[in-house]
Amino acid sequence: MTGPGEAAATDARGDRSPAPAKRGLGPAFTNLFAASIASNLGDGIARTAMPLLAARLTDDPLLISGIAAMAMLPWLLCAIPAGILIDRIDRRKALALADTVRMLLAVALCVLSATNGLTIWWLYLVIFVYGAFETVYDGATRAVVPSIVARVDLPRANSRIEAGELVVQSFLSGPLTSLLFAVSVLIPLGVNALAFLGAAALALLLPKVASGRQHAALLDTPQVAWYLQFVDGYRFIVKSRMLVTLWLVSTAGGLAFSFATASFVLFLLGPLRVPEAAFGVFMLSGAVGGIVGSVLTAPLKNRLNAGPTMALMLLLSGSTLILVGVWPNVWVVGVAFALSSGSITVWNILVMSLRQSIIPGHLLGRVHGTWRTLLWGAMPLGSLLGGFVGRVDLALPFIIGGGVATLLAVAFFRFITSLPNAEDVPDPMGPAALVPLG
Repeated sequence: MTGPGEAAATDARGDRSPAPAKRGLGPAFTNLFAASIASNLGDGIARTAMPLLAARLTDDPLLISGIAAMAMLPWLLCAIPAGILIDRIDRRKALALADTVRMLLAVALCVLSATNGLTIWWLYLVIFVYGAFETVYDGATRAVVPSIVARVDLPRANSRIEAGELVVQSFLSGPLTSLLFAVSVLIPLGVNALAFLGAAALALLLPKVASGRQHAALLDTPQVAWYLQFVDGYRFIVKSRMLVTLWLVSTAGGLAFSFATASFVLFLLGPLRVPEAAFGVFMLSGAVGGIVGSVLTAPLKNRLNAGPTMALMLLLSGSTLILVGVWPNVWVVGVAFALSSGSITVWNILVMSLRQSIIPGHLLGRVHGTWRTLLWGAMPLGSLLGGFVGRVDLALPFIIGGGVATLLAVAFFRFITSLPNAEDVPDPMGPAALVPLG
């Protein structure tokens, strides 16, 4: 007899006919979702507390800007090694390891702050190590989902995780951290440590099917040395014209969006004259758009199918960025920012669901890490280029970045429209496994 987690995994691999779409996602997913909420609470507290801590340590703009650089650097350097780790060990332990290390980092910050031993250099080190293990947690979460829910439910499951992340990080963590930080820096750091400890404990309670070990067992081949697996994700992606094209389109879209929004804060405070005190409230429009997008993803996909929905969302995200640049009105920009954030959320959820259905279970970590290395590695470049253009005119990056994203959507509209639903992809571990396309 199998438990709920095992039954869901069997459905996810396509061995049984999917049950009605309105059924629950199962106790295993509920467990993972609770762990994700706790971990995202810790993430949100850390993202708010780190810049505040840095501002107490230095007023040097260059040193402050290093906080953002150190936060992104692990995605360039560690995403692929994290993917190798995720594919080699029990994924429940990978989740628990990532959150345990981040819990210890929060404790270390508490001790350094309480003893006046914290310096900007210690903070840089903590942020980098924190980010390195965030790549482990992010990849392991994405790898666990297709093991515990049916493929037909992947968009719904990913939507729920995405919505939970947005709600906790945008509406709970930020205000809570700022409030507690004003009382004592030790309070939010302590809550941060407890959140990660709770997430680690919940990860260990996931059913055995979440471990991912069953995929390696099915292969019945000896595991090669870890240092020989760095290009495994790349090799899998480039075997399929569909995957490699989607990878490059996603990267180009991310580059265009980061280019457009590089100087968003200056655009709001300058031409739009948004008061500094209202900046955080204005940025919530993006979070609201993302949450609405996560809720609408499954209904849109069920009505239009995944491909047409993705094509329309890429077109909408680009055109709304152009609108921001050509119509610099605070209300127009607020609505456009919400629409753009919502459409990008729908795109991300459906791309993630499609990848999860295509990639064999034993390769999920490595392919995810390779995908994120190029995609997220390109974004700092886009921000840098957008910042240079913003020196000429703060509205110009939105027009150029939005224009590039719109042209991308038009040029690849037919290709994106043809992308299948996650549940319609042949089982990658079965006889109809994915093969290179034409």
